[in-house]
Amino acid sequence: MSSDTQQTAAQRWLWRIARIEGHEAGAAMAGFAYIFCAFTAYMILRPVRETMGITSGVSNLPSLFWGTLAVTLLTQPIFGWLTSRYRRTVFLPWVYGFFALNLLAFYLWFQFDTEHIWIARAFFVWITVFALFVPSVFWSLMADIFRPEQAKRLYGFLAAGTSAGGVLGPLIAATLAPVIGTINLLLFSMVFLGASIFCIRYLTQWHERAVAAHHAAATVKGGDVNQPLGGSLWAGFTLVAKSPYLLSIAAFILLLTWVSTFLYLQQADLVQKALPDRDQQTQLFGWVDFIVQSLALLIQLFALSRFTKWMRLSTVIMMAPILMVFGYSALALFPVLSVLLVVMVIRRVGEYALVRPCREMLFTSVDRETKYKAKNFIDTAVYRTGDATSGSAHALLSWLGVATSGIAWVGAAVAAVWAVLAYRLGNTHERNIGATEGERVAGSRAEARST
Repeated sequence: MSSDTQQTAAQRWLWRIARIEGHEAGAAMAGFAYIFCAFTAYMILRPVRETMGITSGVSNLPSLFWGTLAVTLLTQPIFGWLTSRYRRTVFLPWVYGFFALNLLAFYLWFQFDTEHIWIARAFFVWITVFALFVPSVFWSLMADIFRPEQAKRLYGFLAAGTSAGGVLGPLIAATLAPVIGTINLLLFSMVFLGASIFCIRYLTQWHERAVAAHHAAATVKGGDVNQPLGGSLWAGFTLVAKSPYLLSIAAFILLLTWVSTFLYLQQADLVQKALPDRDQQTQLFGWVDFIVQSLALLIQLFALSRFTKWMRLSTVIMMAPILMVFGYSALALFPVLSVLLVVMVIRRVGEYALVRPCREMLFTSVDRETKYKAKNFIDTAVYRTGDATSGSAHALLSWLGVATSGIAWVGAAVAAVWAVLAYRLGNTHERNIGATEGERVAGSRAEARST
């Protein structure tokens, strides 16, 4: 079989799996590898974070959420300064290199601090910030590179890189934690994080070639795609505050965090009572992550691109919120660890396989500054505000004596509001895309008439 025939067969395979066109194959595979490496790095650390959260004291988790919010707010002007001053070929690798060096510093700190209580709290805050910055920067680049029509086809495949990393990362954590110890997992994470930097370079170069081939003015507003974005250090906040569309996305994220955090805090409490050993806790969290990411991977590879073809985005994006209404209701009726773990799996599969790629599609209809600055502000500061406020609300409900079943009913009500907002947000995005496409077609016709 000739190389041409092999290439054609590979392209046919990519189209059948994820509806990827031939000229997109290189970027799609690089994007897959990029988020695969970055998310493997995070998912190796996620079971470590859960263990550190318990080590620092379950009762301290709401305070740690507020600490995470404070650190996130401090990083916003730094990220705004980087994107305003430097080209994306510079600031994107810097973000990942910075986090890799942080991992090395934490590893050394763990070697010299035998009690681990304060370092556990610091690490919990750090990894929670890391967990949002790393994928947020990835999806900003994807929204910058791919058009809305491409996003509908490709984002499921790209999100599958997240789940593939989510399968490998927990598997590494679950199998190696009892053998080498929890702390040594940080070194494995650092290697994967460093590998993602090479993918960034390929993607930015591919985009430059694509823009040059199709004329920059037709695909990107504002000229050179690698120019610094300019603007204010605080543009992330001001862009969101001035836009009803972005405010709706921010509200969507807030409700998502409330649905997630209530379950997370109940999980931490019940697991602490069931498994007092730290390595056993890490192992359990690792296997739960493995199941979640395996299921999400199947949906992302074989279903999401077809869902977005057959159904409107507003329908797809509200599927997970509706499932959580039923999940929380089940937990309210049967408030035990086994049911909670099942609901947690459903929530996370729904978020990774459906909510995350669909919510990233919402940013394909905005300008470049919004894709990086406003999106990062929403993904980090707004998300952590939701964590902090929902954590405090959970603590208040617990202080008032509300049992797991009562908290679950509150979660069901929040999920219902989330579903309604998701539907409306999807409709708004589709109208924006329709208006933009109409303007493009009208402009093309006017240009054809003038020539």
